[in-house]
Amino acid sequence: MPKFIRKKSGINNWGLFAGQDFRKGDKVIEYKGKKYTHKQVEEDDRFDNSKAIYLFTLNKKTVLDGDTKSNTAKYINHTCDPNCEVDIIKGKIWIIATQDIKKGDELSYDYGFGYDKDFRQFPCKCGSKNCCGYIVRDDQRWRINRKFAKTKQGRLNKLGN
Repeated sequence: MPKFIRKKSGINNWGLFAGQDFRKGDKVIEYKGKKYTHKQVEEDDRFDNSKAIYLFTLNKKTVLDGDTKSNTAKYINHTCDPNCEVDIIKGKIWIIATQDIKKGDELSYDYGFGYDKDFRQFPCKCGSKNCCGYIVRDDQRWRINRKFAKTKQGRLNKLGN
């Protein structure tokens, strides 16, 4: 039985599913790829957000591009209520189980995007009750919730409600 199964996901397109049980704290899979400097990524049109990108910041100098055939972890989707997290251990990116994961469960983690001018380019489709509608890290979601609460309240006030 394979350790992972790539199949259609209810979250977004393809997902990675557990082919076996994992326990909380297990190193589930390494996120692999080619290393670049931040400057190389900024100057390379391949990383312009016009298609899916698989970049991870390793440190202040280095970014890892996970868009390689050998990187099975690139199929793990974002959710606002994930069952995994990312940890950098000795220069390697590991996906770690944050809870027990049963065979057949979809693997997920919070992609950790910051709240910036580009947040609307990354809509979230996870459907969890914690979801704010965009892929931004947990500690930034309040900004989006506040932004849209003000917009909604403004519309209601204009309507006289």
